[in-house]
Amino acid sequence: MAILGQVVKATIEKPAKASSSLSHRLVLLMSVCTGMSAASLYYAQPLLDSIRQALHIGTGTAGFIVSMTQIGYISGLVLLVPLGDMFVRRVLLPVMIVGLALFLAIVSAAPSAGFLLAGSLIVGALSVTAQITVAFSASLASDEQRGRIVGTVMSGLLLGILLARTASGYLAQLGGWRTPFRVAAVVMAVLAVVLWRTLPREAERAPVRYTRVLASVPVLLKDEPVILLRSVYGAAAFGAFNALWTPLAFLLSSSPYRYSTSTIGLFGLLGVAGALAASFAGRFADRGHAAAMTAVTAGLMLVAWLPVAIGRHSLGALIAGIVVLDFAVQGLHITNQSIIYRLRPEARSRITSAYMSLYFVGGVIGSVSASTAYAAAGWAASAAVGAAFGLVAVVLWAGVTVRHRVLAGSLTA
Repeated sequence: MAILGQVVKATIEKPAKASSSLSHRLVLLMSVCTGMSAASLYYAQPLLDSIRQALHIGTGTAGFIVSMTQIGYISGLVLLVPLGDMFVRRVLLPVMIVGLALFLAIVSAAPSAGFLLAGSLIVGALSVTAQITVAFSASLASDEQRGRIVGTVMSGLLLGILLARTASGYLAQLGGWRTPFRVAAVVMAVLAVVLWRTLPREAERAPVRYTRVLASVPVLLKDEPVILLRSVYGAAAFGAFNALWTPLAFLLSSSPYRYSTSTIGLFGLLGVAGALAASFAGRFADRGHAAAMTAVTAGLMLVAWLPVAIGRHSLGALIAGIVVLDFAVQGLHITNQSIIYRLRPEARSRITSAYMSLYFVGGVIGSVSASTAYAAAGWAASAAVGAAFGLVAVVLWAGVTVRHRVLAGSLTA
């Protein structure tokens, strides 16, 4: 909220002129935009037990609220993100954020689980504003600064997610589980006005059919193997991320912890390591070390699950595991983005659509499988699900590394 206030004060007096680069002020605004948009996906996570009690539903149904939001997000990635390559984003972004504000307000008034699930689906779809903004920032940045700029904007996104969990928990403690959604709706409405006044002007897009744009997204995965490879890495990373955070509220609200929603929300602050990883990974990739970053983060994604599993009865181990896992997941994600945004400058929104669609497919699988495993066999089972995603990333990295060495050897033979 404080950051948004600074942006309003700095920019409301006059609209931005057309620019070919990103000023500090504009980077700040884009960071806020991505953060607040992505935060809409996570307000419910620390509130699941409160929602379950208020609406008289089971843990499985409550966990599915997160899954529905992510299913909506995947739908938005497929159907809405490609619009960034068709329409002027200075108009597209504020319009989508107005819609997001409206549906956050609708979710806050949900009288039943069915109504809440449907509203969560639409909120998830409109939250892809975050990804359109990331692609926009990549288009405005120079080649030498792209990794750093994308990492900075993504740091804002990650901080938004962290603050979403923490603020959501505290607001719910003050006024019930509906309060975070009401407050978010107001903030998003203000942000839409600021974006309209501030985003740089762009050249009009050449007319192109929507169906043709959509059809070109899977073609990118076929024509650019690097995008497909990095999308699989991303799917494994976000699967691991959701395998942790979806059932975590159930663990922390039960014995031996029995924490309140405000305390559970504080655990989101542990993900600050992920925000630091985003900036670090972007700079590291700009210097040509993306392969090394991939190896390190994939390995950490696997080993982090040992302390997470022990965390069933040890708070210190749980905290250590969360910090390591968030650092690994976000570091790998930014490394992926710094690589794929160097390809096809004219199609960055569609690249985002292709990458993030698979990324969130992994997230939905992680969320559903972990919540199902937790309901069936407890925390150890959900931790095993998360470790499986880390193992996928490690095996993929090993396979790619061996293949590259074999090819290199055949070329020098």
